Amino acid sequence: MPPRKLYFENIRIGDELPAMAKSPIDRVQLARYAGATGDFNAVHVDEVAARAAGMPSVVAPNTIGMGFLGQLVGDWARGAHVKRLSCRFSRMLWPGDTLVCKGRVADRHGQDGKYFLELDVWAENQTGGLVIRGNVTLKVFYSVEDENRFRLGQPPLVVNVPRESIRAQPTPPPTASPAKPARSAKARKPTRKAPPRAAKPSGAKPPKRAAKPARKAVARKAKPAKAKRK
Repeated sequence: MPPRKLYFENIRIGDELPAMAKSPIDRVQLARYAGATGDFNAVHVDEVAARAAGMPSVVAPNTIGMGFLGQLVGDWARGAHVKRLSCRFSRMLWPGDTLVCKGRVADRHGQDGKYFLELDVWAENQTGGLVIRGNVTLKVFYSVEDENRFRLGQPPLVVNVPRESIRAQPTPPPTASPAKPARSAKARKPTRKAPPRAAKPSGAKPPKRAAKPARKAVARKAKPAKAKRK
């Protein structure tokens, strides 16, 4: 029986990946992980060095949890190409922690013969606390026919699928309210302006006013002298 493969046409938004529980982290696993990755930080393998750094014991590298999420995706998405895997770490990992890895399909879209799935994945410890959260992008074939076309060197099967997502969409910025029209100033009564004076020609002296004619002296008539009484 051929191994199961993941095709775009069979996946729906909200589909959950089968949960994967890992064995408790132990010190032997930490030593093997250090040898495989070349990360020989003393706080991961040396109890004395870890206590000197103020830790209760050796601490597991966070990337070991990221590897567990990669295993979860690889077991579920057979035949797919992992385009991106990013993680954020919320808590430290200690020897004895048991991680349960989970995931779901959060986004799907396809155009021009290329089909993509977006996964939300995370890991919880034995107390249910969130330890790691990540996002995965997968490129898959649309169907068996699409895969056969690829293997025969033929053009891909083109089925344009609009984006479907259950992730929270960013809220659009508030639209600016239309500006209120400025109130028109009250009409004022037109003021009467004096007519503009004619410009004086430059260099010309203003004409002198004509002298008023002198008043003629009027000869006063001499009054007759009164006769004196004897």
